[in-house]
Amino acid sequence: MGGSHHPTVDLARKFADERLFAEALITDASGEPPFALLDEMSSLGLFGTFSPSSIGGAGLEPADRHLVVEAIAGGCLTTAFIWMQHAAPAAATAGASGDLGLKAVELATGRCRGGVAFAHLLRAGDPMLIVERAGDDWMLSGVAPYVTGWGVIDVLLVAARLESSIVWLIVDAQESSTMRASPLSLAAVNASATVSIEFQQHRVDAGRLVRIDQFTDWLPAYQAGLRANGSLALGVASRCVSLLSDGTFEDELREARLALDEAGVDGLPEARARATALAVRVASSVVASQGGRSMIVDNHAQRLAREALFLLVQGQTAEIRQHQMQMLA
Repeated sequence: MGGSHHPTVDLARKFADERLFAEALITDASGEPPFALLDEMSSLGLFGTFSPSSIGGAGLEPADRHLVVEAIAGGCLTTAFIWMQHAAPAAATAGASGDLGLKAVELATGRCRGGVAFAHLLRAGDPMLIVERAGDDWMLSGVAPYVTGWGVIDVLLVAARLESSIVWLIVDAQESSTMRASPLSLAAVNASATVSIEFQQHRVDAGRLVRIDQFTDWLPAYQAGLRANGSLALGVASRCVSLLSDGTFEDELREARLALDEAGVDGLPEARARATALAVRVASSVVASQGGRSMIVDNHAQRLAREALFLLVQGQTAEIRQHQMQMLA
């Protein structure tokens, strides 16, 4: 990871080592989002990682953004998972005007924090979340099965189906009679405040419309963006490599990072699978190297092993799953 890079990369690495990793076991066991750590990240400008400098963000190139995500994930995956939800609404609103343009500035500076609800788009069968027109406004109905950072985030970038189209809306992250959140209990990153949200004819103002895509156009664009989540796996793997402290897996880690960086759209599922499979193997090696004490809840080994398993399914597509099954067989 040599060469020149944006100062935010070094800032993220220092914060991850000195603050996030030091608090990771406490965060993991608490069941509550790490509010203080997220506030520190905001004050350091790390929520601007995903926004251009023209609106107050850090203005990072993709390669540097990936390194920042990797560093934060290596410090504490729970914190990283909440924080990374911010990327999609920050990017989606960055070129907007009016109310959304003002929201983009607040997202870039961390005064507003965002989450996402679009994992359901990849599910087979009938759409889980639909939208219809309500005069000039929009009406949401259905379920967003996974929304992370509830109670931390202020707004939610929601994707809902309208026949063959996807309508993207910025929704206030606040429960009401038409928007109900149900907590989910997770085996890893449980302090990420991940919930399922049910919408019952939930009205959204016309000014909150981000864009409308055709599903057939959106899917290739989504697949092209698979690189970003690969940095979460690299972060967990990198922390495990440092705990082994004997150089084991260092070459494989560099190769996995290079594979993600160089993969085209068609090669990204395999590169993503390679990164997550590596995280599982190296985390398992940390567990084995530390013996029975690795199963004690105040030991990082068991936490990292659970996080590596979590990353097998986080952001998973059918193509990634197929490669993972082959690599883990």
